[in-house]
Amino acid sequence: MESVDSARTPAGGRRLDAPLVGVMLAGFCTFLDLYMTQPLLPAFRHIFHAGEGAVSLTVSAATLTVALSAPFAGMLSDRIGRKKVIVTSVFLLVIPTILAATSPSLNALVFWRLVQGVFLPGIFCVSMAYVNEEYQAGGAGKAMAFYITGNVLGGFMGRFISGLLADHFGWRSPFLVLALVNLAGAIAIWRLLPGSRNFVAVDDWRDAVRSVRDHMTNGKLVATYAVGFSVLFAQVATFTYISFYLAEPPFNLGTSALGILFFVYLLGVAITPMSGRAIDRFGHRNVLIAGVATSCIGVLMALSHVLGLEIVALAIAASGVFVSQVAGSSHVGVSTDHGRSAASGLYVMWYYLGGTAGAAVPAALWAIGGWPACAALIVGVQVAAVAIALVFWAPRVAVVKRGVPAQTDALLELD
Repeated sequence: MESVDSARTPAGGRRLDAPLVGVMLAGFCTFLDLYMTQPLLPAFRHIFHAGEGAVSLTVSAATLTVALSAPFAGMLSDRIGRKKVIVTSVFLLVIPTILAATSPSLNALVFWRLVQGVFLPGIFCVSMAYVNEEYQAGGAGKAMAFYITGNVLGGFMGRFISGLLADHFGWRSPFLVLALVNLAGAIAIWRLLPGSRNFVAVDDWRDAVRSVRDHMTNGKLVATYAVGFSVLFAQVATFTYISFYLAEPPFNLGTSALGILFFVYLLGVAITPMSGRAIDRFGHRNVLIAGVATSCIGVLMALSHVLGLEIVALAIAASGVFVSQVAGSSHVGVSTDHGRSAASGLYVMWYYLGGTAGAAVPAALWAIGGWPACAALIVGVQVAAVAIALVFWAPRVAVVKRGVPAQTDALLELD
């Protein structure tokens, strides 16, 4: 199989398409399944005769096991290699995705969503490490751009396909179709992604344990984890509970229409590179403040009763969250000078714990005050993130050398 180095060009005229497509497919498969049930939640209420909190477990179950298994996926790949873990994880993801379609009850569906979440960190956490290792001599920025593009496209397509298929063929059909897409993706990644050449196995896990202990006593890192928690809390809460809001009068949107609304995620393709350049110029803290302010404006605009304004509001909210994600995830690398892999693993854990809380906690407020109550909570959580950053983050941090994008070392999960 062609190596990354031999595939890299442009100077020598050799092809680089296959490895980069493999990286992009890994990013695509990562988020194809994670949030696929969001446009289906209003339908699940009627199908399973359950409340908003119960059906939202189909989102929070997956994010919970992602959070809990993320550190272990990184440690496993440190021992046995990056490509093995990535490819195996995508293949294994096919199994619970198919079995989810056979669920006789909501509890069974939630269980298979839990299992899906176990395998996802083996794709995205390890893919990030793969890119940083194999492209360390050059081209990391371009490779990361391919990976991030895959993230955004996967996050959009998972939701879009789910909404469209469920409307015409029933709620089980998206799981079967996405399982087939995952299987094709696994085969393609196995064929296209070169084996690691710069990977060095870690023999002693005690070093990782010591790093975790150090990181959890590092005020800047702990603050960064809190910011990551709040960012995904806001993202998941917004796009989970807005689905219920738009499914009710005066909108009355079906699952297809709700899936189409996730076109706003495609903004991430443009927003992410611009965010990285803004961090280079203005610093992490200022960019985070700008991102949170933008997101809050979008959430408040989404209180309207006009569908066109709702679409604009969601685009603004999504853009703000994308900016905040870049600021938070890339701040990990400048908050510590050792054990960055362990630091990133902890960030992913807290990030997805935030997503889990974002799917579950607003359910109580929805029962009390509907979408306006949820919107108030979302804004409050984001404002708290800014307050934390103002206390613990430096006003300006030099994060990169000239010519190297800030997002190269970031954990840029856009969903």
